[in-house]
Amino acid sequence: MRYRSTSQKAPLTSLRGAVLRGMAPDGGLYMPAEIARRSPEELEEFRSLPFTEVCFRIVKPFATPDVPEEILWQIVSEAINFPVKLVSLSPGLHVLELFHGPTLAFKDFGARFMARLMGYFVRGESRPLTVLVATSGDTGSAVAHGFLGVPGIRVVILYPSKRISEAQEKQFTTLGENITALEVSGTFDDCQRLVKQAFADEPLNKKAFLTSANSINIGRLLPQMFYHVAAYRQLPVASVPLIVSVPSGNFGNLTAGLFAKRIGLPVAKFIASTNANDVVPEYLRSGEFHPRPAQATYSNAMDVGNPNNFPRLLDLCRGRLEYVQKEIWGHGATDEETLAEMKAVWDRYRYISDPHTAVGILGWEAYKKEHPEPSQGLVLATAHAAKFAEVVEKAIGTAPPLPDRLAAYLKRPKLSLSMSSSYDDFKQFLLTH
Repeated sequence: MRYRSTSQKAPLTSLRGAVLRGMAPDGGLYMPAEIARRSPEELEEFRSLPFTEVCFRIVKPFATPDVPEEILWQIVSEAINFPVKLVSLSPGLHVLELFHGPTLAFKDFGARFMARLMGYFVRGESRPLTVLVATSGDTGSAVAHGFLGVPGIRVVILYPSKRISEAQEKQFTTLGENITALEVSGTFDDCQRLVKQAFADEPLNKKAFLTSANSINIGRLLPQMFYHVAAYRQLPVASVPLIVSVPSGNFGNLTAGLFAKRIGLPVAKFIASTNANDVVPEYLRSGEFHPRPAQATYSNAMDVGNPNNFPRLLDLCRGRLEYVQKEIWGHGATDEETLAEMKAVWDRYRYISDPHTAVGILGWEAYKKEHPEPSQGLVLATAHAAKFAEVVEKAIGTAPPLPDRLAAYLKRPKLSLSMSSSYDDFKQFLLTH
């Protein structure tokens, strides 16, 4: 398998080259040069095989010949060692719980796989690899825990000051060792801009061995196909179309869904469910893409005003609006609607949803109003409600149960360093540390 840039001006590269570089030298994002479609018979076989075996089979065509089969099996089996649970709220609405990993968020799939993949790729390197990651919430903790203690790799996490929940913050600012957290005075988009500027800075890259752990890195996206297939394995066989509602910020989650559809997963439509930062739903309505500064919301992990996977979405749809609209339907929700939906879901189903999952359910309900024909809905539940205890309590009047491993982090002291949103300051930090 070779990887190409969405900007089409960089040479093809290997998986190793794509993962360790992060972004292509022409500023584009790496994509598989081809995506082989699986037969309906093989997809049906996925229903009965062990999940580890399914994940291994899905990723193998994307990883060979760079990763030997025995190494790839080890990476998959170590990274994906927690369950994916399907909860049916009604016969036509299902929630796929992706938060049963170590950091209680769906990012564990991509981060744990990528950390082990990078660890394999940097063996024998003489200089340490610096992994840069901007986070609007859950990416930081998943990446930090995935890479904690991995030899030859240090991680620098940038996050917007006072714009993520305490539970999210404590999960990655209390670790130390090879994990450094930078509390940036600004928005998530400022953090993302600093990371992209660092990759585009040739003199810096000659001195520092840099790569990304954001969803701009193809190594994060490939394993996110796993849980889209996990849903297919658990959903009842149905003759009606499957509509998948994806809470969306940087759009890596939805892009991975399109990858899964390209290998044959029978998804009729994806819903891009966003909060007030609705630049992609707006694009789907108007045909014009207008990035803007991110607004702070209760569903903070989706507070992204310039989604970095948008070029991949366009690439998968040949750059044409009508093809994007054929694949994706968009919906944006306000904070008030999100709180009301969390309460409605609790009252109706006795199910506690975090604000991101509530945005996903809102997207599904809005779609059904416009498309009342028979279909079944699947909403991706991206984070444990306890990570947003204050918002949950505000919505339903009671706080969700706090898992022991999350409670332990809340007691630990924060070790983050303050950082301005100036690129010169960030570059100086990287050069002196």
